Amino acid sequence: MPTALPTRLLATALLLAAAGPALAATAYVSNEKDNTLSVIDLERMEVTGTLEVGMRPRGLALSHDNKLLYICASDSDRVQVLDLASGKIVKELPSGADPEQFALHPNNKWLYISNEDDALVTVVDVDSEEVLAQIDVGVEPEGMAVSPDGKWAVNTSETTNMLHWIDTTTHQLVDNTLIDQRPRHVEFSKDGSQLWASAEIGGTVTVVDVASRQVLKKLNFQIKGIHPDKVQPVGIRLTSDGKYAFVALGPANHVAVVDAKTYEVLDYLLVGRRVWHMAFSPDERLLLTTNGVSGDVSVIDVEKLKVSKSIKVGRYPWGVVVKP
Repeated sequence: MPTALPTRLLATALLLAAAGPALAATAYVSNEKDNTLSVIDLERMEVTGTLEVGMRPRGLALSHDNKLLYICASDSDRVQVLDLASGKIVKELPSGADPEQFALHPNNKWLYISNEDDALVTVVDVDSEEVLAQIDVGVEPEGMAVSPDGKWAVNTSETTNMLHWIDTTTHQLVDNTLIDQRPRHVEFSKDGSQLWASAEIGGTVTVVDVASRQVLKKLNFQIKGIHPDKVQPVGIRLTSDGKYAFVALGPANHVAVVDAKTYEVLDYLLVGRRVWHMAFSPDERLLLTTNGVSGDVSVIDVEKLKVSKSIKVGRYPWGVVVKP
């Protein structure tokens, strides 16, 4: 059943919503250990509210009209739907067991959800709340992405070490791409021609040509003074202009800056401890990172390629999205 937020938290959310255009943008950060979301005003660069959600929130995604926030409440075995205007949980979708990451189809209706415990991808119609399909994939599925044209849904399996290509017209698994150990995240380029996939234990990022589903390039990372075992890529973000790729390197506590055309690693930016995932501001001038162990968000100035601020949030921040 849909659940309302406590009165204090709802009041905070309503004040934020009422502020409207006064806010440059609002970031939402999932805190695994607190069962909360931190709300960050990116104009003021501070936390302005805390929302209570389900158990162990991880993956976050905005609806394409930015009205709804989808939340993977992993230990509650549900995907919660938060209405951002009212601050209320308005739906709890049939997500399958242990949802960790998900991706919304360009039609704004189909949600592709990784079920880590069951080796499945569950496809849910967010309007009708109907399960459209459950697709067998590899062991411990996690990463999930849908191509910009909506043709492909791609899932990573951490133990099978594969990318699984799902045809969204038939919801059938049609191909697999073997990459390095423990793939955690996948990200399509804006034009849909490439897919970037991180391998946490392999310590690499693999770039795949979408048309042929063949590997184009494998990236390695070396940071002076950091043991190679600590270089564990997870989150990836690509700029819309195709200039940069940013890779979160986990317990190495750095984000790699990669030339997305030449695949050259340009720099390593020191952020908080155990960096997980990232999100751009709407104008892509800022990149936010969630740092699980240090319990904060680092703010990167994309033009200067410098960390400009650290914002304290809840315990073990994991996912982040930014609403314009």
